[in-house]
Parts: sequence; structure tokens; C-alpha cells
Amino acid sequence: MRTRIHGGPAEYDAGGGFRTWYIDLTNTTDATCGNIHPVVVLVDGKRALRPEQPRLEFYDGERPRPVGFERTEQDENIGVLGGPASAAKGAEAEEAPFPGFTVAPGATLSVKVRLAVTSDAVANDVVAHAAVVQRQGDDGDWVGQSNDYRFRILGEGEGEEGDSDGVGKGEVGGKDSAGSTGGRDSADASGRVPDGIPFAEELARTGLHSTRGILAATAGALLLLGAGLGALLAARRRR
Repeated sequence: MRTRIHGGPAEYDAGGGFRTWYIDLTNTTDATCGNIHPVVVLVDGKRALRPEQPRLEFYDGERPRPVGFERTEQDENIGVLGGPASAAKGAEAEEAPFPGFTVAPGATLSVKVRLAVTSDAVANDVVAHAAVVQRQGDDGDWVGQSNDYRFRILGEGEGEEGDSDGVGKGEVGGKDSAGSTGGRDSADASGRVPDGIPFAEELARTGLHSTRGILAATAGALLLLGAGLGALLAARRRR
């Protein structure tokens, strides 16, 4: 599942409105891929971002669904699109579970997401990327990894907020993972995302030796199964 993030602004005001970006999921196989769940990982430079501060939602048709974040022992914040409802807030936590996205052979599905940051978040540089998990019954496979999306959280008086719930000034630029221009970051010639983790096929060859690769792969699978990050972190420590 070729995956890329695009369309997001370079800056978010702490306490500002939602800003929109997209996760493109391209099925490179000749079979329909169902039960697809992107896993968004946020890593901030100061390691000060708390799980309740990023407010992320994704669109299931016309309806936004909340994404709950959990913090790992590496100070990463992980949120599964369609993860356990217990991580969500308010009445929306009682809605029916999200079954995952379905992508036809050779097709690209563009998942709309929107992000806001609470007013108590400190000024900070953040890198977001998305791993992609395909749920398989009681298990899950890691099937994709996106480019990095870099943005800055602006503290009070540090900058001006762009248009609410839309693509603002300072969008992510560069080449996409296929090498063409179009407002997207890219993997380099080695097949690795800059400052990121290897793609799934490379990790498969190396036995998932990357710590962040193990985290992204197992986090998605365990969270989708409702095990939660407590079990994940215990498993990582034993491993």
C-alpha cells in the first residue's frame, strides 16, 4: 500500500482551528485491499507533546471520526484511524467501530484528516508519518509507510493562523514517493523516508530490526485488536 501525506500546512497555532490534510492510500496489487487502518505517529522535538493535545479526526464519508492518541516510552504519540473507541472523547466514543478502508486494485483512496492543537501545547517542531495496518481476522499486517510531514506548533504571538479547516499557507512541498512533483515529500533513492523508518518490504527483509518499525507495525495490530498500548509496551520491553 503506497502511502503519502500531502496538503498540510507548515504551522499550527496552539488553540487554533482545525487544518486539513490528506493520507493517500494506493493499492499497488491486483486484488482489493480491505480492513486498512492508517496509524499516525507524531514525534515532537521537545518531547513535550501530550496525547490529549493533538486533536485529530478523519473522515468516514462525510462524518468525522475522532482519533485517540497514546504515548509510548519513546515519547511518540500514536493514533490509529479506527482504533479503540475508549481513546475517543465524549458521546462519539459509543459509535459503531470503524471497519477500515477498502481500496480497489490499482486505485488511490485519499483519506481526509484534520488536525488542531490545544492552547496549552508548547511551541515545538513536530514530524508526523503514517504506518498502514491491514487487519486480518485476529491479527494484522503492516502494509505501508508514508513520507514524513513536518510542521511547527506556534505559541502565543509566534505566528498567524491560516484558514480554518483548510489548506493554509506553507503547505508541505517537494516530490512525492513516486518521484513526481505535486506538493508532497518523498522517499530518497535508497527507499527510505528522510529521518523516518524503512518501508514495509525492506523491514520484512531485515526481520523488523528497526525499533520504530517494530513499534509502528505492532502498535497498529495490537491497537486494532483492542489490546491497547499498555500490552504493546510490555511486549516491547520483553522483546
